[in-house]
Amino acid sequence: MTDINKPHLLVIDDDTRLRKLLNKYLSENGFQISQASNALETKELLKLFTFDLLIMDVMMPGQNGQELTKELRASGFETPILMLTAMGDIDNRISGLEAGADDYLPKPFEPKELLLRINNILKRQTPLKTTDIYFGSCRYNTKTGQLYQKNEPILLTNTEQDLLKILIRHIGNPVTREEIAQQIQTENERAVDVQITRLRKKIETDIKKPLCIQTVRGQGYVLVPK
Repeated sequence: MTDINKPHLLVIDDDTRLRKLLNKYLSENGFQISQASNALETKELLKLFTFDLLIMDVMMPGQNGQELTKELRASGFETPILMLTAMGDIDNRISGLEAGADDYLPKPFEPKELLLRINNILKRQTPLKTTDIYFGSCRYNTKTGQLYQKNEPILLTNTEQDLLKILIRHIGNPVTREEIAQQIQTENERAVDVQITRLRKKIETDIKKPLCIQTVRGQGYVLVPK
């Protein structure tokens, strides 16, 4: 079963063998992994999922890693990017960083070094400054997993708890129905809509005009902070 609390990484490399090796190694070290072999596949996955880090090869068929990184950054994409390349000279590293990469690791590399760099990048991301998240008339404590409405505790089912955690993890940003369906292990997107409706009934003042969990046309659902 997918653990929604695991960092979600996207490995982008046209080398199938390397992708499989990284998938196995990183999965064993506590990460959720998705894979893409080129820029086109990457863009399609970015429409469906929110990632914590992209691990991107430079030399790919079609649009290369530096070009893709530059395009993503120009569009406002802020997710960290770690570049992998067989071209380890200083000029290429500088070019990658100038394109918008957060770090650069020459091939071949030791898996432990990659793991160290991944963890260092993720640690630099701004953590929540408080354990309490506020939306509408609700307060959610991220340590205890308890939801309150006007200081009264609200009982959530396990699925509702998982759903709320996904929305809180991406608070202020839409999460696609496809991503939610995968992470809460439900059978289809219609089931996601049903779960959203059930959660709304517990936290919204007016279920017909939801203010906390809003629908973003063509993008999914977003939890709006107070």
